[in-house]
Amino acid sequence: MTDFGANPSFFDLVRGMGPEPLRGPAARGGEPPAQLPPHGTTVVALRFDGGVVMAGDRRAVEGFAIADERMEKVFPADEHSVVGIAGVASQAIELVRLFQTELEHYEKVEGETLSLEGKANRLAQMIRGSMPLVMQGLVVVPIYGGFDTRRDEGRIFRYDAIGGRYEEADYNATGSGARDAKASLKKRWRAGIARQGAIEAAVESLLDASEADTATGGPDPVRGIYPSVHLVTAEGVDEVPAEEIRLAFEAVVARREDSS
Repeated sequence: MTDFGANPSFFDLVRGMGPEPLRGPAARGGEPPAQLPPHGTTVVALRFDGGVVMAGDRRAVEGFAIADERMEKVFPADEHSVVGIAGVASQAIELVRLFQTELEHYEKVEGETLSLEGKANRLAQMIRGSMPLVMQGLVVVPIYGGFDTRRDEGRIFRYDAIGGRYEEADYNATGSGARDAKASLKKRWRAGIARQGAIEAAVESLLDASEADTATGGPDPVRGIYPSVHLVTAEGVDEVPAEEIRLAFEAVVARREDSS
C-alpha cells in the first residue's frame, strides 16, 4: 500500500474543517425549511447470475404532493458499485456525491481501491456522521450494491437511519414502498436468475409497490417514464437503456394478462 502521508478519507478531511460543512441549515442555526423537502421513495436491488441489478422508481414527493416524476435515485458510486437513495432527496444526493468523492480520494491517496465490504463500511460511517440531521427528521436510508472482484460475485448491503449495515443474501428494497416491493421480489427471485429475468423482476416489484404506495411512481408509458435500472457486473456499471426497460414492463403486463 502506498503511503502519501495523507488521510485517505475525504469525509474526514471535510469534517476536520468543522461541523458546518456536514450539517444542514437548521443544524447551523439557520431557519428550518418553510415546506417539506422532496423525498425519494422506492429502490430495489437483487442479485443475478452476473452481478447485481438495482432499480428505482422516478417519483419524489413533498408530503402528500408529487414533487417530481423524473427523479434519478440510483447512482454509480465507482466502477463496480451503485448506491440507491430513499429519504430526503437533497440530503441523499449530497451523501452520494460525498461518497463518490470519498472513494475516488481514497484510491488516489492509497494507490488502490477499497474492497467492496470496505466501501460498504465507509458508507455506514458516513451515515452515522449525519446523526444531527437525523435528529431533525432529515433521514436518508440508502441501499448499496456492487460486484466484489475479490469474491467474484454480486453483493447487496442495506442500512438503517443511524448507520447500521446489514448484508442481504439475495434481494432487498428501501423506501416507502419497500414492503410491497420485497414481497414481489420474494415471489419472482430465483437462484441463478438471468439478466433479463432480474430486470423484469425489478420492474415488476416497483410496479407492485406503486399499486399499494402512493409515494411510489409506477411506469407511465404515455409520457415515457420508466424506472431507472443499473447493472453491476465484473465489467463494471451499466445503465439499462429506456427501450429495454419498456420491453421488460410490457413483458410483465403481458404475463399478468395471460394469468388473468
